[in-house]
Amino acid sequence: MFKQICFFKKNPAMSLDAFMDYYENQHSQLSKRMGKSPSIPNATRYVRRYLKPEKNPVTGEIHDPGYDCIMEIWWKSREDFENSQKIIGSQERLPAVMADEAILFASHANPVCSVVEYDSPMGPNGEATHVELKYED
Repeated sequence: MFKQICFFKKNPAMSLDAFMDYYENQHSQLSKRMGKSPSIPNATRYVRRYLKPEKNPVTGEIHDPGYDCIMEIWWKSREDFENSQKIIGSQERLPAVMADEAILFASHANPVCSVVEYDSPMGPNGEATHVELKYED
C-alpha cells in the first residue's frame, strides 16, 4: 500500500464552510465534470480532513496549524501513484486543474508527501488494533 498526503490552505476569500463545500462538491469531482477518466485511477481511498483548530491544553491558546485541509489518498502501489500524478499533470488536464485550484486554494505551492506509517498497539491488553473498511452502495 502506498499513501500520499497533501496539505492545503484555503483561498483567503473563502470561509471554511465555503471551502469545504467547494472541495466536496466541485474540486473532488473535477475529472467527472470534465468527462474524463478518474485522475486517481487505482486509488483505494480518497479522504479530505478539514482542520478546525482547538485550544492547546498546555498553553490555553489556539495555534494556527498553517493549513486548512489534509488530503490523503491510498494506492495499491507507488506505480499507481506515479501514473496518477502523470494524468493530473498532463497538458490535457493541467489548465483545468490549475484554474479550479486558483478558486479553491491560496496557491499552487501545496506540499505533497508520501507516508511511512507505524501503528502503536492500543487494545485494552496491549494488542494491535485495526480498522476495517466496508464498501456499501
